Amino acid sequence: MISLHNLAEFDWQTHLKQAVTRLDTLLEAVELTANDVDISEEAARSFALKVPLTYLARIKKGDPNDPLLLQVLPQKAEMESFPGYSHDPLAEMVSNPAPGLIHKYQGRVLFIVSGACAINCRYCFRRHFPYEDQQLSGDQWQQVLTYLRNDPSISEVIFSGGDPLATSDNRLDRMISDLEAIPHLERLRIHTRLPVVIPQRVTDQLAQRLAQSRFKTVCVLHINHPNEIDDAVGQATLKLRDARVTVLNQAVLLKNINDNAAILHQLSLRLFDYAILPYYLFLLDKVEGAAHFDIDDEAAASLVRQLQATLPGYLVPRLAREVPGKPSKTWIAFS
Repeated sequence: MISLHNLAEFDWQTHLKQAVTRLDTLLEAVELTANDVDISEEAARSFALKVPLTYLARIKKGDPNDPLLLQVLPQKAEMESFPGYSHDPLAEMVSNPAPGLIHKYQGRVLFIVSGACAINCRYCFRRHFPYEDQQLSGDQWQQVLTYLRNDPSISEVIFSGGDPLATSDNRLDRMISDLEAIPHLERLRIHTRLPVVIPQRVTDQLAQRLAQSRFKTVCVLHINHPNEIDDAVGQATLKLRDARVTVLNQAVLLKNINDNAAILHQLSLRLFDYAILPYYLFLLDKVEGAAHFDIDDEAAASLVRQLQATLPGYLVPRLAREVPGKPSKTWIAFS
C-alpha cells in the first residue's frame, strides 16, 4: 500500500517520479475495486494513467463518483468513437511554423516547453498530440528565437505543454533570459497545472526568477473543482502573487464533475481566497476519447446565468470555447 503521509517533505521532482501509473495501485489507494468503477485497461494503454500522490491524497476514499478521481480514471467510455471528435480538435498542426511553436493568434505565440505532465487528465485536448515531433531543444530553440526576432508584432509568449513547469528551473531561467533579450516582447504567460497537483513545484528559485523578470508575467492555472484546492496549493499561488505574478484560473466544464452551479460558485470563492481570479470556463474541446465529459451549450449558459445571479462580476468566468481558425477564443453568448 502506498503511503500518503508526509508528502510535504519531498521535492517536486520526487513527486513526479512517484506518481501512480498502474490502475490496480490507483484503485487500492482510493479503496475501490474494479467492480466499483467502469475502468478500462485499454484506455490506460491508449492514454497513460498518471496521478501524483499529492493529488491522490485529495480524492475521497471509497467514492467511485469523486470529482477528482473521475478526472484521472481511465474509463471504458474513452474507447467509444463519436462524430465530430478528433485527435486534433483545435487544428494546432496547421499553425505550427516551427517545432515546438504554435502561432494562431495575433500578437502572441505558444511554446511547447515540455511534453511531460505531472498528471494525465482524461479530457486533455492534447492527449493525442505528437510531442515527440515538437521538442524545443538546441537548433529548434534558435529557430524559434529567430522567428520571434523577425516578427515585431509579437508581444507575448506563452509557455505551454504538456506542462511547462515539468522542466527544470535552470532551463526556464535560460529560456526566459533569451526571450528577455528580444525588445518587443512584453509579457510572459505560463499555462500550468503543476502548482495545483504538486504545489512544491513553486520553488523559491522559480518565484525569484519570475519576480526579477522584466516581463509582466501571468500564470494561468487549471483548476476544475474546489476540492483540488488545499492549503498547500493556496500557499503556492500566494508565493506566485508575491513574485508579482498575476494568477488566473481557467476551468473546463465537465459532466458529472463540475456541471453544477453550486460547485462552480464554491470554486470561484475558493480561488479568490488565494488571490486567484476566475478567467475562462471552457466548453470541452472535442478530442477523441473525451465525449463522455461533454455538455451542451444551453446547459453551460444556464450555469453561468446562475453564477451571475449569485457572484460579483469579477468572480464569474467567461464561458468560451476554442474554434479552429477563429482569431481569438469564442465567447458563448447568452441572455
